Amino acid sequence: MSPHLLNQPLRLPNGTVLRNRLVKSAMSEALGTYDNHVTPRLVTLYRRWAKSGIGLLMTGNVMIDRRALGEPGNVVIEDESDLPLLRQWAGAATEQGAAIWVQLNHPGKQSPKGLNARNISPSAVPFRADLTNFFETPHEATEAEIEDVIQRFGRSAAICKKAGFSGVQIHGAHGYLVSQFLSPHHNQRTDGWGGTPEKRRRFVLAVYAEIRRQVGPEFPVGIKLNSADFQRGGMDEAESAATIRALADAGIDLIEVSGGTYEAPAMTGVTAKKASTVEREAYFLSFAETLRSTVNVPLMVTGGFRSAAGMNAALASGALDLVGIARLLAIDPDAPARLLGGHDSPQRVQPIRTGIGLVDRAAMMEVMWYTRQLKRIGDGGEPRPGESGLWAFLASVAHSGWGSFRTRRLRA
Repeated sequence: MSPHLLNQPLRLPNGTVLRNRLVKSAMSEALGTYDNHVTPRLVTLYRRWAKSGIGLLMTGNVMIDRRALGEPGNVVIEDESDLPLLRQWAGAATEQGAAIWVQLNHPGKQSPKGLNARNISPSAVPFRADLTNFFETPHEATEAEIEDVIQRFGRSAAICKKAGFSGVQIHGAHGYLVSQFLSPHHNQRTDGWGGTPEKRRRFVLAVYAEIRRQVGPEFPVGIKLNSADFQRGGMDEAESAATIRALADAGIDLIEVSGGTYEAPAMTGVTAKKASTVEREAYFLSFAETLRSTVNVPLMVTGGFRSAAGMNAALASGALDLVGIARLLAIDPDAPARLLGGHDSPQRVQPIRTGIGLVDRAAMMEVMWYTRQLKRIGDGGEPRPGESGLWAFLASVAHSGWGSFRTRRLRA
């Protein structure tokens, strides 16, 4: 199949033009300092990706509050102290012709035990029993805390615009705070922030409105949302579609479709998939097809793509406008050049196994293992696609424990 569809530019509703349809979706890099500042590693990493010809780069998991980290080494943007390095980070992509959007996030309850002094969530719902050794039961967020988070999303977006980034993406998927507000399982409130689908989506609409107020109408703002949580009592596809329609009506520029949480990691591909889904490659393509008939906002699907032919076929279906890839770029940072030329990467994304049941069921290495590869690229080296999952797990646990200790000490 001709690679021309993947190479076509895309004009967003606000007039922004992306040079092609291939997007690096967000991965958590954890390449910040232990006191959460930008490092030159991020500049090196994103310059490498931008040189590959990719159209849009989404950064991974930039936090809006230093008190609310998802993991040690998160970059936090809550003031302008890092503005010089932020400008270098943005320029590493834009100077190569790629757009770069910052993914803004608040982890809510989804933060390792002991990292933060206080984890908040819409409701004080614990994790399932086999994950309570890793995650604490959160505190129910107060009205003041909710309003503070909303303001912080807007402030962080405004700083990103000032630094020269091309746009921002709200992380509303994978079980983080925005996703928690949308979920009937995690959000059991009965006030103005929960109790009905309309009230559960009030938070995400408020976050979007505050970002838009602070960045203006021409700066691109997108969101990553679950098609479903794949968790008993969680958000289903019907409620997700209603949320997407509400965001489209509010003027959002791009919606990325994904799915799952830490407790049900559908986005990683480690859970069983129907043969038809595997054949079509994209995990969430059917959901995108149902959305296409109801919204005109550009849609991006991430998860499962393996080949240039599969990506072009998905685009040809009309169900999506952008193809998102992530983990492949951690093991083959030059893959976009091959894909845009109609050729497949020699590397294949495979589930990372440690032999430890709990770790493998929770798909923990689908973050930890790939983060180690990103660090190598950020250091100017090459990834190690054959690295042992067990060795990477042991090294990551040691690093995370030390990182949590250093983070707490630096904030004390």
